[in-house]
Amino acid sequence: MTKPFVRKSLALLALPVVLALAACGAPTVSSENVPTVAPPSAETLAMYSEVFDGDKVVPAVPAKYLTGENPRQRVYYYAPFPAGTLVVDTGDQHLYELLGDNQAMRYAVAVGEAGRAFAGEATIAYQRDWPTWTPTRNMLRREPEKYEPYRAGMEGGLDNPLGARALYLYKNGRDTLYRIHGTPYPWSVGHAVSSGCIRLFNQDAMYLAQRVDNGTKVIVLTADEIGKWTRPAGEPIPVQVQM
Repeated sequence: MTKPFVRKSLALLALPVVLALAACGAPTVSSENVPTVAPPSAETLAMYSEVFDGDKVVPAVPAKYLTGENPRQRVYYYAPFPAGTLVVDTGDQHLYELLGDNQAMRYAVAVGEAGRAFAGEATIAYQRDWPTWTPTRNMLRREPEKYEPYRAGMEGGLDNPLGARALYLYKNGRDTLYRIHGTPYPWSVGHAVSSGCIRLFNQDAMYLAQRVDNGTKVIVLTADEIGKWTRPAGEPIPVQVQM
């Protein structure tokens, strides 16, 4: 049975809803680029089933996108940070929510160009349910026909690139323009894509958002730190071959 999602009471809900977002847009990964593998379990399908969230109905994630390492799962993880910390491995397309005792909840993510442009530490300043999305100046200049209708912002909804939830990351009191958010494009999860920040399945974004608080520390690894802390200290990380 899926766990009901509870809207969190956030300290910073008074902040303006319409926020300029750095390239957190639609991906260009094709929905056809999905390998044929064994079907997911009934438990996994239940985790990603249809969800009623207020007046919106989040569609179930199709089974063909819930294979391999895409479903969220508890794993061993050896990052030297307290429970509750989030670690984003952009090179390996994973986000880890530290649980303590060398364990973490691992989420598959899609990493866009904006997601690869930031590394280091940040904190979650606030969250949004069904956030507004605004195209960047570069988007407007590059594809005016596509993005001009949304110059003033796109209302939150099932087609919004930010999906059902967004976590806004700040550093030293300033907006990093880096977001961890849901997505209406489930086929992109687990891939590096051309645009966007860090996106999860909407069900995972909702699950994560209700488990983290404002002020949560987020560690974003650099591209050459791929797989860091997936093994105990001193144990080598297997070499990953880029295909």
